[in-house]
Amino acid sequence: MILLLHNRYRVTGGEERAVADLAWLIPRELGEPAERLERSSAGMGARSAARGLLAGGLAPQEVAEAVRRTGARVVHAHNVHPTFGWRALAAARDAGARVVLHLHNYRLVCANGVCFTQGEDCTRCHGRRTLPGVRLNCRGASRAESAVYAAGIALQQERIGECVDAFVVPSAFALGRLRELGAPVGDRATVVPSVQRAFAARSPAAAGRYVLYAGRLTEEKGPADAIAACRAAGLPLVVAGDGPQGDELRALGGDVRFTGAVDAAELAALRAEAAVAVVPSRYEEILPLAALEAMAAGLPVVATRSGGLAEVVEEAGLVPRSDVPALAERLTARFGDAAAGERALSRVRDLCAPAAVAERLRSVYAAA
Repeated sequence: MILLLHNRYRVTGGEERAVADLAWLIPRELGEPAERLERSSAGMGARSAARGLLAGGLAPQEVAEAVRRTGARVVHAHNVHPTFGWRALAAARDAGARVVLHLHNYRLVCANGVCFTQGEDCTRCHGRRTLPGVRLNCRGASRAESAVYAAGIALQQERIGECVDAFVVPSAFALGRLRELGAPVGDRATVVPSVQRAFAARSPAAAGRYVLYAGRLTEEKGPADAIAACRAAGLPLVVAGDGPQGDELRALGGDVRFTGAVDAAELAALRAEAAVAVVPSRYEEILPLAALEAMAAGLPVVATRSGGLAEVVEEAGLVPRSDVPALAERLTARFGDAAAGERALSRVRDLCAPAAVAERLRSVYAAA
C-alpha cells in the first residue's frame, strides 16, 4: 500500500493532476493499492496557515492513523505546506512507513515556490537564509505573510530533510537547482518525470487552426509573451486557463480566445484542434505538465529554453526567455508541423509512458 499525502493549493493546477495520475499509476503498473490523504488550502484562514507553517504542521496523528489503518509501507508526500509539515512525515515514520517527498517546485527554499519575483528569475534565498523573501515580499499578499513563509521554511527545512528517506524530482534541472539553493536533498533524489496516461495515435497539427496556451495566467508563465508573439505573427491564439493576470491579458487585444479554466476533456478537445502549443515560461520551470501533455497529444511545442523544458523539447522548438520576436518566428515555422508533432509524441512516449515511469518509481520505493 502506498499512501499519497498532499496539501492542495488554493488554486489547483499541475501538482494536483500529478498526484491523481500517480494514484492511477501505482495500482495499474506496480500492482499495489494507493490511497490519498489530502487537505486543502482553499478556504483556510491566514491564521490557520500561519500556525501550520510555524508549528511544523497540524494534526500529525491523522497521518499516523492513516498509515496504521491502511498498512502503508510508503508515504509518498507532495506539497506538505502549510498543514502537514515535518510533523506529518515524522508521524508516518513512527507508524512504520518509509517517506518519499516529491518536489514539484522549489518550496523547500523559496516562499513562492517558483524562484521568480519582481519580473525575473530569483535565487536570493539559500538554505535556511530566507530573509530576501521577506524584503522582496515574494508572497505578494502582505509582508506579514512573506515573513511567516520565510520563517516557516527556515524552521522546517532541516527537519523535513531528516524525515525523508528519498526525494523525487521531475527533471535533472530541478535536482541541480535544488542543490544549488541549499535544499537538503543530498544524494537521495531520483528524477521521475510525470506520467502521461494516454497518447495520440498521430499528430493532429496539420489540420490545426490555432496556437494553444494552456496554463495559469500569471506573470512567470509568460502568457503575455504568447499574446504579443501571436499578434506579431498574425496567428490566432487560444488561451486555456485562469489566474490573477486574466483581466490584464484580456485587455491586450488581438486574435485571442480566452476559454477560462477547463477540465481535462475540454483541454483534450482544444489540443485536438491546435496547430502548435506554446509554453513561454519566463522562469526556470521545473518541467511543466503543459509541455508534456501537449507532446502526448502529438503537438509540436515552442517553448522557452528554461529549466526542464530544454530536456524534453527539441532544440528547434526552443527560444530565449522573454524574446517575443524569436517566439513569433518559431510559432510561425512550427504552425501545423505534423513531423515535429510526431517527434514530440515519440519523445514523450519514451520518457513518460506508464511502464517507464513505474520502473523509476519502483526503484525509488525499493530504496526508500
